[in-house]
Amino acid sequence: MQRGTFQLMKSVNKSNILNKIRKSEPISRAQIAKETKLTPPTVSSIVKELLEQGIIRESNLGDSKGGRKPTMLLINKDAFYIIGVDAGPERVECILADLSGEVFERMSSKLRKPVSNDQFITILKENINKILQSSMTDKEKVMGIGVAMHGVVDVETGTSLIAPNLDLKNIPIKAELEKAFNLIVKVENDARAMALGESWFGGHGDLESMVAVNIGRGVGSGVVIHGKLYHGAQDIAGEIGHMTIDMNGTICECGNRGCLQTFASGEAIAKRAQKEVHDETESDTLTGQRVHELAQHGNEPYIHVLEETGRAIGIGLTNLVHLINPSEIVLGGGVMKSEKFILPAIKQTIQQQALTEDSKQTQVTVTKLGDDATLLGSVALLLVELFDPVEKS
Repeated sequence: MQRGTFQLMKSVNKSNILNKIRKSEPISRAQIAKETKLTPPTVSSIVKELLEQGIIRESNLGDSKGGRKPTMLLINKDAFYIIGVDAGPERVECILADLSGEVFERMSSKLRKPVSNDQFITILKENINKILQSSMTDKEKVMGIGVAMHGVVDVETGTSLIAPNLDLKNIPIKAELEKAFNLIVKVENDARAMALGESWFGGHGDLESMVAVNIGRGVGSGVVIHGKLYHGAQDIAGEIGHMTIDMNGTICECGNRGCLQTFASGEAIAKRAQKEVHDETESDTLTGQRVHELAQHGNEPYIHVLEETGRAIGIGLTNLVHLINPSEIVLGGGVMKSEKFILPAIKQTIQQQALTEDSKQTQVTVTKLGDDATLLGSVALLLVELFDPVEKS
């Protein structure tokens, strides 16, 4: 789909109707008018356009409440496709998905450091090209590209300002990809993209607020309020990894002491295990994944390290509960593969430290989207644009 065509499809009333159909399908024209407070002629006119554009479809007749049975409307999930990209820090992964998040194609490439801005952009383009050239892809149905990028992102310009794990700055992702593919491109921080993916595809219902926390090589989070990502005044909302947990703790890569990331990242877990366990059978190459494996085999010292990690994460999440009071906190990332040892300690810490009885009951879960949470979040970046375009919050 050409960029101009996508822009023509967007309007507040169209998006309101699309969103109503998405959340309530199957639904009749009369019910849409009633629930959106738009006039029946306006609804009929817009529905006609949406049917012509193929983004919705009519279904079998609904139940009659006296008189003629109404024709019901549904989203035509295979009307358009979106390319989602999870960019770094170790791999570039791409998917082709429909409007429901069903994945049809996958491509990926390893990232080998050092890499330059130009080389990084080239790798993105190569993977996207492979998706576009695949036999499954009808290029006219591709409505855009969503990119989830680690580090600090300027969402207005689609620029990666700082990609710390790749040692890169000021990568013009949006400008380069829009020029190459003539498609609308949205770029977002990976943890925030994951939060949006959870909101759209995680099966959490229509929550007032949700925080998704990605714990792996680093620790980041995204805040979704009434279905919208919250960015903050300078685009750094959600940097929970740099919340101070211990004023006298280890120096973080950001330069501060005792950040949550120094307790909870995979690397931090491995370093603490090396320091505390003194296991001569394990070398200095101990990793977070290996700590998980050893704990799985019943090694009590490693189980203790993971439980300690859970308590540190619990302190960080308690701070989140007190600051944002979200309806639900969803955890993802490689570290949460140790859910068995970490999650009970997290919940126990919140129970002990949260301020009120209600806040102690804040739901904390592990993502059901697995390793695709961030990729599906990159897809959701375009769905938000289509179904519910609003000003950035």
